[in-house]
Amino acid sequence: MRKSIRKKGFTLVEVMIVVAMIAMLLAIAAPSFVKTRDTARTTACLSNLKSVDDAKMQWAMETHKSDGDAVLWADLSPSYMKSQVACPWGYEYTLQPIGVPPYCPVVGHH
Repeated sequence: MRKSIRKKGFTLVEVMIVVAMIAMLLAIAAPSFVKTRDTARTTACLSNLKSVDDAKMQWAMETHKSDGDAVLWADLSPSYMKSQVACPWGYEYTLQPIGVPPYCPVVGHH
Protein backbone atom coordinates (compact mmCIF):
# COMPACT_ATOMS: atom_id res chain seq x y z
CA MET A 1 0.00 0.00 0.00
CA ARG A 2 1.29 3.36 -1.00
CA LYS A 3 0.74 6.49 1.07
CA SER A 4 -0.12 9.64 -0.76
CA ILE A 5 2.40 12.37 -0.19
CA ARG A 6 0.98 15.85 -0.02
CA LYS A 7 3.34 18.69 -0.83
CA LYS A 8 3.19 21.70 1.43
CA GLY A 9 2.77 25.15 -0.07
CA PHE A 10 0.32 27.37 -1.85
CA THR A 11 -1.18 26.92 -5.24
CA LEU A 12 -0.82 29.55 -7.90
CA VAL A 13 -4.50 30.46 -7.61
CA GLU A 14 -4.20 31.06 -3.87
CA VAL A 15 -1.18 33.32 -4.32
CA MET A 16 -2.91 35.28 -7.08
CA ILE A 17 -5.98 35.82 -4.90
CA VAL A 18 -3.85 37.17 -2.06
CA VAL A 19 -1.96 39.49 -4.42
CA ALA A 20 -5.24 40.74 -5.90
CA MET A 21 -6.64 41.46 -2.43
CA ILE A 22 -3.52 43.39 -1.42
CA ALA A 23 -3.64 45.42 -4.64
CA MET A 24 -7.30 46.23 -4.05
CA LEU A 25 -6.61 47.41 -0.48
CA LEU A 26 -3.74 49.61 -1.69
CA ALA A 27 -5.93 51.12 -4.38
CA ILE A 28 -8.46 52.07 -1.74
CA ALA A 29 -5.94 53.34 0.84
CA ALA A 30 -3.48 55.28 -1.36
CA PRO A 31 -5.69 58.36 -2.00
CA SER A 32 -6.40 58.58 1.72
CA PHE A 33 -2.66 58.59 2.51
CA VAL A 34 -2.02 61.33 -0.04
CA LYS A 35 -4.84 63.48 1.35
CA THR A 36 -3.60 62.97 4.92
CA ARG A 37 -0.04 63.92 3.92
CA ASP A 38 -1.24 67.08 2.17
CA THR A 39 -3.38 68.05 5.16
CA ALA A 40 -0.40 67.56 7.49
CA ARG A 41 1.82 69.70 5.25
CA THR A 42 -0.78 72.46 5.14
CA THR A 43 -1.19 72.42 8.90
CA ALA A 44 2.58 72.53 9.45
CA CYS A 45 2.91 75.40 6.96
CA LEU A 46 0.21 77.45 8.67
CA SER A 47 1.79 76.75 12.06
CA ASN A 48 5.17 77.92 10.76
CA LEU A 49 3.61 81.10 9.38
CA LYS A 50 2.01 81.83 12.76
CA SER A 51 5.35 81.27 14.53
CA VAL A 52 7.13 83.61 12.12
CA ASP A 53 4.43 86.27 12.56
CA ASP A 54 4.61 85.97 16.35
CA ALA A 55 8.41 86.32 16.25
CA LYS A 56 8.09 89.39 13.99
CA MET A 57 5.62 91.01 16.37
CA GLN A 58 7.77 90.31 19.42
CA TRP A 59 10.87 91.67 17.64
CA ALA A 60 8.96 94.78 16.55
CA MET A 61 7.71 95.48 20.08
CA GLU A 62 11.14 95.00 21.66
CA THR A 63 12.96 97.12 19.06
CA HIS A 64 10.23 99.79 18.89
CA LYS A 65 9.49 99.22 15.19
CA SER A 66 6.21 100.28 13.63
CA ASP A 67 4.03 98.98 10.80
CA GLY A 68 5.77 99.07 7.45
CA ASP A 69 9.30 98.65 8.81
CA ALA A 70 11.34 95.92 7.15
CA VAL A 71 12.43 92.80 9.01
CA LEU A 72 15.12 90.28 8.05
CA TRP A 73 15.61 86.66 9.02
CA ALA A 74 18.81 87.71 10.78
CA ASP A 75 16.68 89.90 13.07
CA LEU A 76 14.54 86.92 14.13
CA SER A 77 17.00 84.04 14.27
CA PRO A 78 18.31 82.86 16.77
CA SER A 79 16.87 85.32 19.30
CA TYR A 80 13.17 84.95 18.49
CA MET A 81 13.24 81.69 16.51
CA LYS A 82 15.72 78.82 16.75
CA SER A 83 16.32 78.90 13.01
CA GLN A 84 14.79 80.03 9.76
CA VAL A 85 11.82 77.78 9.03
CA ALA A 86 10.90 76.50 5.59
CA CYS A 87 7.60 75.47 4.11
CA PRO A 88 7.03 71.69 4.15
CA TRP A 89 6.01 72.00 0.50
CA GLY A 90 9.59 73.06 -0.30
CA TYR A 91 9.11 76.80 -0.66
CA GLU A 92 10.65 79.67 1.31
CA TYR A 93 8.58 82.10 3.31
CA THR A 94 8.62 85.80 2.51
CA LEU A 95 8.74 87.79 5.74
CA GLN A 96 6.90 90.95 4.59
CA PRO A 97 7.09 94.26 6.52
CA ILE A 98 5.85 94.62 10.08
CA GLY A 99 2.06 94.56 10.16
CA VAL A 100 1.78 92.29 7.10
CA PRO A 101 1.60 88.52 7.69
CA PRO A 102 4.42 86.40 6.26
CA TYR A 103 3.69 84.83 2.89
CA CYS A 104 4.05 81.34 1.48
CA PRO A 105 3.77 80.87 -2.29
CA VAL A 106 1.54 77.81 -1.90
CA VAL A 107 -2.00 78.98 -2.70
CA GLY A 108 -4.01 79.70 0.42
CA HIS A 109 -1.09 79.92 2.85
CA HIS A 110 -0.85 83.51 4.00
